Amino acid sequence: MKKYTQNLRLILCLIISVVLLSSCEKVIDLELKNADPLIVIEGTISNQNENHFVRVSKTIPFEQSASFNGVKGAQVTLKSSAGLSVALTEVTDGIYRSPRLRGTPGLTYTLDVLVEGKTYSAKSTMPSPVIPDSVGFKTLSFFGNSNIYPTVYYKDPPKIQNQYRYILRVNGKLQGDLVFEDRFNDGNAVSDVIIYDGDDDIKSGDVVDIEMQSIDRNVFKYFFALSQIGGNGGPPVAPANPVSNFSNGALGIFNACTKSTKSVVLK
Repeated sequence: MKKYTQNLRLILCLIISVVLLSSCEKVIDLELKNADPLIVIEGTISNQNENHFVRVSKTIPFEQSASFNGVKGAQVTLKSSAGLSVALTEVTDGIYRSPRLRGTPGLTYTLDVLVEGKTYSAKSTMPSPVIPDSVGFKTLSFFGNSNIYPTVYYKDPPKIQNQYRYILRVNGKLQGDLVFEDRFNDGNAVSDVIIYDGDDDIKSGDVVDIEMQSIDRNVFKYFFALSQIGGNGGPPVAPANPVSNFSNGALGIFNACTKSTKSVVLK
């Protein structure tokens, strides 16, 4: 009888536990709150005689599908350490254009953006140009899949810390944006393979355009952090905003660079 009573108590306890657990089930609606929008500034000046552009926008709430939230009415000024000072003209909401001008390697450029009563400033020093000797292609295999990748050949200047950025377009479509540094090949003949995660593999007849930029150290750190967040060169890291060279908490980057472009057709 004692054993029967213990078994009965055990069964009752199990039944009560199941009831209690089932009664605790509840659908929880997460109230995701948007952070206050932040100013994002993206600007470039190069050693090419051309119009240079600055994009001024605000971050977008996660539930919105728009990709560019341009800010109109900003006052954008570009200055150099040699005394240059030009005001950029707004051509559409959030897009500002300089007159045609050529940046000078060795000078430090300052971009000031006054928007909504607050000024954001960034500095970038334009490096000396490094010109690619040629562009070729290499076939590499990853996880059993073979793909063709563009390769840039050049001579790295010795005893100077150099950083490079490559922008890859195939048939006019952006396919890659990545950076390199000369930590392990200072002064050497270098071949940088442009590994990309584009939608399409390069094939015979494709037109491949590669823009090679020489960039300063802070710009390199910014784009390198972006590539790490995206998982280029390894597993993705925890999402975080790359360190900007703008003051007052603005996101984005100002890049004073030297650049050259090579265009080749894969035979």
